[in-house]
Amino acid sequence: MVCCLMREAARRQGRGQRDNEAMASELVRCGHCGQRNRVPAAAAGTPRCGKCHRPLPWIADADDTTFADVAEAAKIPVLVDLWAPWCGPCRMVSPALEQLARDLAGKVKLVKVNVDVSPQVSQRFGAQAIPTLLVLRGGRVAARQTGAAPLAALRAWVDNALATPAP
Repeated sequence: MVCCLMREAARRQGRGQRDNEAMASELVRCGHCGQRNRVPAAAAGTPRCGKCHRPLPWIADADDTTFADVAEAAKIPVLVDLWAPWCGPCRMVSPALEQLARDLAGKVKLVKVNVDVSPQVSQRFGAQAIPTLLVLRGGRVAARQTGAAPLAALRAWVDNALATPAP
């Protein structure tokens, strides 16, 4: 076991700067057919199931170095969650945001940014409190909300942000 861990550590060191966990792909199970699909954090299009071709929820982590690729370069609106692991309201709102990303698969990308490890992103958007939620369209802030809210309120807020013309 130790041998395997040492090999993995050496492999990761060998990749240098490209090894960034925020850019890793995740396995996502299709809610329609059950197929497991690899979904990258950043891609040119939107993720679809390899079997049934329906849209998949797109949930990714980003940090100071990957935010531009993961969030700003997305072709669809991005719901940004500026959060911290020690924040109780952040942990409460996270499941609602993930449900929202599943419900709006193909229409919205959820990008989670831990403000403790990504201070530049939080400073850039002037986050004074967490959770701070942003909807980005074309890389610009279309809507902003601070604090936790129930799923229904978040859905109404995101729907309203998507219905308004891009800034």
